[in-house]
Amino acid sequence: MTGLIRKHMVFSGAVQGVGFRWRARRAAEALGATGWVRNDGCGTVTMEIQGTEAQIAGVIAAVERGTYVRIESVDARSLPPAENERGFRYAD
Repeated sequence: MTGLIRKHMVFSGAVQGVGFRWRARRAAEALGATGWVRNDGCGTVTMEIQGTEAQIAGVIAAVERGTYVRIESVDARSLPPAENERGFRYAD
């Protein structure tokens, strides 16, 4: 797929216990993005997501529409795309 990128993102704010991971997975599956999402012990959520800029932006927008989700900051960095990755999952 042309324009395929991968991002490692750490979200802080009201991001745990508010449906963040569920919304991220559901949106990623609907938009065709791949990767994973997990809750971290320090109250943040980490996500590695792969797709086009538009797919990734769509997943983030879907998460932000969550009733109780409040993203205060995002630390993002680019990674090389992972070959042959399938689906979007919850990670430990």
